[in-house]
Amino acid sequence: MKINDLPRGIDGGKWNSGHVQGIAVDVKKGFVYYSFTTVLAKTDLLGNLIGYAGGLVGHLGCIDINPEDGKVYGSLEFKNDAIGQGIFKTLGKEGAPAEDAFYVAIFDVDKITRPAMDAEKDGIMTAVWLPDVVEDYNGKGVNGENHRYGCSGIDGTSFGPVFGAPADSPSMLMICYGVYRDLARTDNDYQVILQYDWRRFAAVAKPLTQEAPHHSGVRAEERYFFFTGNTTYGVQNLLYDPASRCWCVAVYVGKKPEFANYSFFLIDGTKAPVKEPLRGMNGEEGAVLSPAPYGEPGMNGGAPGFRFPWGTTGIHALGNGYFYISHEGRTDPPEKLHTCHIHLYQADFAHPECFRLVEN
Repeated sequence: MKINDLPRGIDGGKWNSGHVQGIAVDVKKGFVYYSFTTVLAKTDLLGNLIGYAGGLVGHLGCIDINPEDGKVYGSLEFKNDAIGQGIFKTLGKEGAPAEDAFYVAIFDVDKITRPAMDAEKDGIMTAVWLPDVVEDYNGKGVNGENHRYGCSGIDGTSFGPVFGAPADSPSMLMICYGVYRDLARTDNDYQVILQYDWRRFAAVAKPLTQEAPHHSGVRAEERYFFFTGNTTYGVQNLLYDPASRCWCVAVYVGKKPEFANYSFFLIDGTKAPVKEPLRGMNGEEGAVLSPAPYGEPGMNGGAPGFRFPWGTTGIHALGNGYFYISHEGRTDPPEKLHTCHIHLYQADFAHPECFRLVEN
């Protein structure tokens, strides 16, 4: 489908399951998928609801379509913290999950054919446990603080080639850490990205009974670091753009005054990581990624970036520099339901706004 044939806007409906966390668009089949925290919704390109899968007690974050198997993959976390307690409250449940667990959720979206389906009971979702994330979430920082690297779990999720590899290299699944905002720490100023060969998932992916989360999973092949300065809850949405060969990084801005605290960054996907000592981590070494040569300058070594106000709740590359980007919202009181309106944008990374709304 040509860009001129695509709608300039798509209405994702009104939901009481939490705000939109991510979007994925299948232009060939004509469907849009939305993560509304505890629900995966499916519409056509005109916004007509096809169906949705609920029953998630965890936090479903950023999502992406695997172009090779047509399934939707997303970050899924169960935490006994403020986020987990908030989800339980939204669902009318008591307490919070008994176990801190982190997964790649895999949705067979062809099975979503009607409203009010159950992701577990209707056989729509399997999950792969991520022990690296569990260990860092429960681990200690360099000075004994809780959560190694400030890890608050996972969110940003996208498919693309290995950093520095040729454009036509096999795609991998990249998953970003959430990072707690903490102005006093020095070891939480990187965005952390784990690399997985999703082809390994078939041997370990299992249906997820959320009352007794399974531990069937795989280790990450690689761990990368991208220096931005501390952000609020890390990478909310990650996206590989084949046209520019950049990885788009959308975050909630940080609060450390020594950094520029941008909301949007670009990683140069053409450059291989460089192993070097990590700042603020007492000599620990890591594979550090390079920023793309776009955006306003960073401060104190932080990556250049943009103050683009959207992207944290969903971004999808359509090709040739065009993107669908989510705008989240709420309906008026007393209803106050969560909304998602998707808008068509054209990239202009040489401009401070980095995207131009396509209206005609």
